[in-house]
Amino acid sequence: MDIETFPNPNPERNYTIQHIQEEFTSTCPMTGHPDYATVVFSYAPDEVCIELKAMKLYLHSFRNKGIFFEAATNQIFEDLFAVTKPRWARLETVWRGRGGIRSNVVVEDAQAGYDGPITLPYSA
Repeated sequence: MDIETFPNPNPERNYTIQHIQEEFTSTCPMTGHPDYATVVFSYAPDEVCIELKAMKLYLHSFRNKGIFFEAATNQIFEDLFAVTKPRWARLETVWRGRGGIRSNVVVEDAQAGYDGPITLPYSA
């Protein structure tokens, strides 16, 4: 799936963007039951920014996909990082509890030498 971007309107500046998708759904590959999460993509854009409708459609593509929390988080991070090529990025997935256990999965990376701002971890 193509994820559209647009030119960063302020590429000369280090700043962060945080997109929060509170209605992410995937499917547990063990039980077939739905898993629900809040997906938080924080990044310091370089040349491009992610287009929100494209991000929403991309995230919706996981709705019926049987995938573990850890795999979903890493796949989303890899795909968004590859398309935006940010100076810095973090993806957090905050999974709803099931059976008394909640899970948060966090992936983070940066371009070599980046020392600009980063956002604080997401707090609902």
